[in-house]
Amino acid sequence: MTASEGTTPKPSIGERWARAAAVFLDPRVLIILLLGFSSGLPLALSASTLLLWMKDVGVDLKTIGLFALVGTPYTIKFLWAPLVDAFQIPVLGRVLGHRRGWLVFTQLLLIAALLFLGAQDPVASPWMVALAAVIVATASATQDIVIDAFRTEYLPTENQAAGMAYFVAAYRIGMLVSTAGIVGLVAYLEFRGIDRGVIWFYGYAAMAALVLVGMAGALLAHEPQAKTPAAAAEAEGDAAGNPFKRFFVAAYAAFADFLGKRDALLILLFVVLYKLTDTFAGVMTGPFVLDIGFDKASYAAIVKGVGLIASLLGGVAGGLLARALPLSRALLVAGVLQALANFTFSWLAWLGVNHLGLAVAISTENFTSAIGTVVFIAYLSALCTNPAYTATQFALLTALSSFGRTQLAAITGFVAAAAGWIWFFVLCAAAAIPGLLLLWLLTERGAFAAIEQKEKLENSG
Repeated sequence: MTASEGTTPKPSIGERWARAAAVFLDPRVLIILLLGFSSGLPLALSASTLLLWMKDVGVDLKTIGLFALVGTPYTIKFLWAPLVDAFQIPVLGRVLGHRRGWLVFTQLLLIAALLFLGAQDPVASPWMVALAAVIVATASATQDIVIDAFRTEYLPTENQAAGMAYFVAAYRIGMLVSTAGIVGLVAYLEFRGIDRGVIWFYGYAAMAALVLVGMAGALLAHEPQAKTPAAAAEAEGDAAGNPFKRFFVAAYAAFADFLGKRDALLILLFVVLYKLTDTFAGVMTGPFVLDIGFDKASYAAIVKGVGLIASLLGGVAGGLLARALPLSRALLVAGVLQALANFTFSWLAWLGVNHLGLAVAISTENFTSAIGTVVFIAYLSALCTNPAYTATQFALLTALSSFGRTQLAAITGFVAAAAGWIWFFVLCAAAAIPGLLLLWLLTERGAFAAIEQKEKLENSG
């Protein structure tokens, strides 16, 4: 037998590029695009947009900063992540399947919670606002758990990278719609003379309607199959016999597996600290822009226009960075860029109301934040090496990464009020130092060796 008879001809460069491009048109990958939008939409509605609303109606900065605590469910979502595996939603689970039933359930809960939140008065009933915001954050965090598991099980291995690229881009668009989009809508309604007491309700109602985009993705998709028939049978048996036992056993096994890694505690601390510089600034960006004299319409136009383009370009740049450099170096470059972006806000605080300055600051922050997000997600995914525990471990890691945006960010209002805006953003830049030091320590201790060796093998293949 000749070589030509025994081997398959190697595809040309053009054929390889055509196959790679075709992946992005795969209907399964397009489903992830819709779910990415649904995942990114509610985050700001219980965080930065809510704080902007409170500033707009006259709530003081210290109270605004404390409201960052309503994002606590994002920090502790790993505690109930195994619940999503152990229990099936009644009726919806039987009709749609286990994962899709959970997806639609969390999306219905999100719609109701957003309408409830929008109907509250932050000045007259701040505690009701806090309760509604916690419900929104809980439903959103649960949706994230389900989407992470769904994406892993739904896409074949060769489509995972394309799915993540779509997911991150759509996630950023969802966040921008729920920040600039809702602010622009509120500003328009205010301009049209609509009663200021209801314009924010209309804004939140519009965001609730957009949750239907993610629901369409859940309904158009098919239920992913179990990883292996044996695993599915075992899960089914445990659920039928004692679902509570299955929950605790699954949780224990997932956490024990991760904590068995070398330097596991240092890794978890790094996950908490790495995005701190970015999240501290992000929490107070909206109140800062209004406080120094910009109107809501200008802020929305710049974030939605220049900010959106910068975010999408940053996502592409982050993907290229993670591909071109070893992961530890990519994290270092992204971390430094995130820190430096804060100085553009200090400059804007010194400059005052200047639309070009606002465009520079917003685009710089969005660009560097998107780079950091893509590289960081790549790192979190690389840490989840055991496919049996991907959903719970990924929930743990993303929950810890949100700790800075929730618990630690509660002090930002006090710091901004005490230090002033220029020094506040200088301090935000300094918040990158602990994470970068831990990155250096983990690199020196060889924590990235196995990850980067796997990268080399995959790239060479």
